[in-house]
Amino acid sequence: MRSNFAPPSLSLRFVAVWRRHFLVWRKLAIPSILGNLADPLIVLFGLGYGLGAALGDVGGISYFGFLSGGFLASTTMYAATFESLFSAYSRMHVQKTWEAIVNAPMTLEDVLAGEWAWAATKALAAGVCILAIVAAAGNASFPLALATVPVVVLIGLAFAALGLSVNALASGYDFFSYYMTLLLTPMMMLSGVFFPIARLPEPVQAAAQTLPLYHGVELTRSLLGGVLPAHGLVNLAVLAAYALAGFYLATVLTRRRLLK
Repeated sequence: MRSNFAPPSLSLRFVAVWRRHFLVWRKLAIPSILGNLADPLIVLFGLGYGLGAALGDVGGISYFGFLSGGFLASTTMYAATFESLFSAYSRMHVQKTWEAIVNAPMTLEDVLAGEWAWAATKALAAGVCILAIVAAAGNASFPLALATVPVVVLIGLAFAALGLSVNALASGYDFFSYYMTLLLTPMMMLSGVFFPIARLPEPVQAAAQTLPLYHGVELTRSLLGGVLPAHGLVNLAVLAAYALAGFYLATVLTRRRLLK
């Protein structure tokens, strides 16, 4: 038996898992997309045009334009998180879908990789919809704004991996409220979504710069504005590190939970 700490052994069999989730989702695609977009769009337009009228420009751009980059990244984060927490937990523990899949010529790692890829796909769908709406509002500079699409995929992979790690520890749906409330909500406040982090105390800025959402916001905001990110390679490297390390952690924890 392989050690729980062995690196994941990946194969293209995960595509079958991804396809299974896609075929199920396709029947409910429109309600699913609307559910992911309703809250962020209400807040984006409410704050962007409402509070923006009082604030004026932020960082040389309109407040709506400033928020657009932050909400593109944060909507992607939440779409990947919900899929890798609530939906994945349902398939793993409640519906026993994972158990059924591994009775086919599949491994637990194939299932995890399929979940990882599917959560990133859901995040991509949500991110592309936000990009289209921001572009229609005149706050995306093309063609550079199109580079946000692969960035959205990377953000999705990073947060999907983290979500699967939490999923492996969950004792029930209520467990996820700790992760959402104690980690994701403060992260959204500290990552430059609503205001420039330069206004925060220096120790808080340093802490914020270790968070994956901060690096996603830095990339999406710059690219939507038609500017190459000042530290783009660093931002990409941090997101990739979270994605890979998070998936490894998810693999270790899930093996420990299900392969006792």
